[in-house]
This record gives sequence, C-alpha cells and structure tokens, in this order.
Amino acid sequence: MFDIDKWQEIFFTMKQNKLRSFITAFNVAWGIFILIILMGFGSGFQHGVEFQFNDDATNSLWIRAGETSKPYKGIKPGKRIQFTNQDYEAIKKLDGIEYITGRYYVPGEFTVRYKDNLSFFNVRSCHPDHKYIEKTLITSGRYLNDTDIKERRKVTVIGEKVVEVLFGRVNPIGTYIDVNGIQYKVVGTFKDEGNEFEQKVIYIPISTAQIAYGGGNKIHNLIVTAANATEVESKMLEADIISYLSGKHNFDPTDKKAVRIFNGVVNFMRFMNLFAGIRFFLFIVGVFTLIAGVVGVSNIMLIVVKERTKEVGVRKALGATPNSIIGLFLQESMFITLTAGYVGLVAGFIFIDSGSLSAMMESFSFPMDFFKRPEVSLKGAVIATLVLAVFGSLAGYFPARKAAKVEPIEALKDE
Repeated sequence: MFDIDKWQEIFFTMKQNKLRSFITAFNVAWGIFILIILMGFGSGFQHGVEFQFNDDATNSLWIRAGETSKPYKGIKPGKRIQFTNQDYEAIKKLDGIEYITGRYYVPGEFTVRYKDNLSFFNVRSCHPDHKYIEKTLITSGRYLNDTDIKERRKVTVIGEKVVEVLFGRVNPIGTYIDVNGIQYKVVGTFKDEGNEFEQKVIYIPISTAQIAYGGGNKIHNLIVTAANATEVESKMLEADIISYLSGKHNFDPTDKKAVRIFNGVVNFMRFMNLFAGIRFFLFIVGVFTLIAGVVGVSNIMLIVVKERTKEVGVRKALGATPNSIIGLFLQESMFITLTAGYVGLVAGFIFIDSGSLSAMMESFSFPMDFFKRPEVSLKGAVIATLVLAVFGSLAGYFPARKAAKVEPIEALKDE
C-alpha cells in the first residue's frame, strides 16, 4: 500500500489524463454529496414532525364526548354524552394512567386588564396534571395545585406573552389581574414548547371555571397519558376507558361517535414509521446516485486497463503475480474513489451544518415548522464511508481482475 513506485505510477497516470480523472472524481464526489444531502433532508423532515408533537405529550390520549349513532338498550341514537367530575375521578383510578386532566371550555377571548394595560387572551381551565400533558415550563412562581382545585381559588398561571403585554418588566407574581370583571391572583408564569399561541393562554383551576362560568360539574373533554405505554398497551388503556364510559353513560361501546379518543401514542408511531421509511427511501436514492458515479470509475478503469495492456504483459513476463496486478489497479481505483468521496462527504456536511440546506428550503417557501435541524449523524457518516469504500473496491476489482488474466504474450502483441 505504501510502495512509492506504485503511487508514482498512479499520479503519473492521473496527470496524463487530467480531464478524465477530474470528471471521474467529480462524479463520485457529487454522488456522496447528494447522499449526505438526502440523509440531511430525511432527518430535517423527521425533526420537523417531532416538533409538531412537542406541544403535547406523545403518550397522551384525548377523550372527547360526542353523540350516539347507534340505538342501545332502548335509547335512540342522538343522545349527547356529557362528562362530569365523577368521570375524571373514576378514570384517574384506572391502571396505566400516568397523568390526567379535564377541561371545561370557556369560549372566546376574555378582556384581561392589569392597571391601565388591557388586552384579550384565551382562558383555559384544567387540573394540575395539565402541566405535564401540555409540556408547560414554569418560569416563575408555581403551577395550579390540588388545593386550588379543592378550594376553587381564583388564581391563575399566565403565559410569557401575557406577561409581556400586561406587565412589561414588572414581576407579576402576587399581583391581581381582571378577567372579565373577576379578579385572579397571578401565582405563576410559564412558557410552552409549542407554538406562540400557547404563550398567550391564561390557566385557571377547572373547579373555579365551573362555578364562575356556570359549568356545574361538567367537563368538556379529558386528557390522560399512558405511563411508559407501547402502542399495544395504549390501545388496551383506550379500551378500558371506553368500557368505563359506555357503562357509566349507557351507550354501545362499539359506537365510535359517542366518545372519540385520539391516541397520541399510535399517531406518533405512525408518523415515526412513515418518516423512517422516507429516510430509508432517500438513502437508497442517494446510494444509487453514488453508484452512478462509481460505475463511471469502473468504466474509466476498464479504459486504463486497455491502455496499459502491454505494461501488464511486461510485468507478468518479469514475474509479477496476478495479485500484484490486481493490487495496482485496485489501489488506483480506491484512491480516486475515496479521495473524491471524502471531498463530497466534507462538502455535504459543510452545506448542512452551515444552514444552507435550511435556507434553501426556506427560499422555496417550504413551511419551516415541518423542517427542523437537518443533520447527518456520525452513524450516517460511517455508513456513507463504508458504502463508498465497498463501491470503490468493486469499481477497481473487476477491471483489475481482467488485467490479471491477460497472458503476457497476448498482451505484448496488443496494439
């Protein structure tokens, strides 16, 4: 491998055929560059989808009440299902429940005032576990707690955009804000991993909302998370919830319109499997692009073998073994392929790490919420290098084997 004479021959041959060597190397570099870019595309799309799930826990089940569509035990279709506090308490005790919250919807935007500052925000009523389901990050103070629920306290946790509009640089903790004529004490502030809308929300205890806004014991929907649940386990929990609710509210458990459950575990896994498939497809496309470049190397090496037939004949006449002949041409092929491939590999990484890929996607008006942090992992780089090494070997092996089979006398006769 470190025979200086062999390297001199390789460089001499390349120098004698500069254009041919450049085109060959460019094809390989372009192939590996495209492979790296496609791998970056795949990761960017996958991260974008994961970002869409950042707002809520991926192991959550959203339970919404609807209307029956099937007759059941003498009850005609069209019965409206209404969740209550009792449903919350009962489902909370089911096996497999990690966190649970109810929501009582207070529709529309409320006029919210602090001293002379006034704006309009959404009010969301819930239980303390809502913090974990919505991935709410407390920035100061605290979140709602069980005592707030039990005593129906008029307290609130406000988003950072609410703080910015109403308070500016004033510390809001301990102050009171007016929400449509009702005074709420600010006990905490938060930011959310989701979109900007979530930063404009005001959280209050669900029990307070039920009393203040005429809800009684009604709950509009329930949200639970399944503790460390697989897709199968989440479906089992879903069945347990339907079993309880159908018995409590007297509807056919097979009636999909009576109670709708959005299973976040199943949905998340479907997206992840989809994008795993997309990434694999992009990788295969990149590999075939690389193969096209390597085929060019192989064709060039066949030409090189043809041009150096007499040289091969002389070498064999002087005692060169077939393996030494193969090694000579294989070394040249590997050098061109790996050197050009390394250039393409580095160029691909630079293109992705510099943000050029993201900028390109943005210039095409692609929604950037669905394309985040394109990257190629070390594992991906190793795979690309191995693929390159294998194809480089193949590109040189077959022409080299052909050269090794040439008989000295026939080679010396070749014109």
